[in-house]
Amino acid sequence: MKKSLIIFGTGDIAQLAHFYFSTSTGYEVVAFTIDADYLTEPTFCSLPVIAFEKISVQFPPDRYELFIALSYSKLNSIRKEKYLLAKAMGYRLASFISPNATILNNGCIGENCFIFEDNTIQPFVTIGNNVTLWSGNHIGHHSTIKDHCFIASHVVVSGGVEIGEQCFIGVNATLRDHIKIGEKCVIGAGALLLADAAAEGVYIGTTTERSKVPSSRLKRI
Repeated sequence: MKKSLIIFGTGDIAQLAHFYFSTSTGYEVVAFTIDADYLTEPTFCSLPVIAFEKISVQFPPDRYELFIALSYSKLNSIRKEKYLLAKAMGYRLASFISPNATILNNGCIGENCFIFEDNTIQPFVTIGNNVTLWSGNHIGHHSTIKDHCFIASHVVVSGGVEIGEQCFIGVNATLRDHIKIGEKCVIGAGALLLADAAAEGVYIGTTTERSKVPSSRLKRI
């Protein structure tokens, strides 16, 4: 028998969560929820949308689980806030772990995690609560990702790395082995980190500049 799931959110990530939970898990998504101030449509993905302030009346926490399907907005603080509020209301927070990910850490993965396809999580890795790993990342052995982080696609985290709470790591970033990333750091797309990063650091990769030669003058393409 499938477990009943409510998804918080009505955006792209919520739609993705509905797709993944509906096709690859033992959950049945039965409704969506959002703060009353943002409730503009009665349905989403052909399911009812209920004001979060009233969710426990219609969908009590002893019978339903929740998944907070939000992005890294405001350095993950909104997703963190809703996660903690749902916990305080007594809900169990579901995680999605793709069957097409390689998980070798004996399931050391917290609640409300969203782990997409083609992630490789090596042995002795610890992943906290409310962590998103978009597709195609490498999380090296003995690394720790603390709560409320968002890691975009094709990030390389080498062995023994510690990533603090509420960090955002952009597409194709690379973190060398045995470094520590402080909480609330932003590691931009394509950035290369070779040393520790103090809390609230911002690291932006170099943008490729446009060539002075236009494409119409290239002879070998």
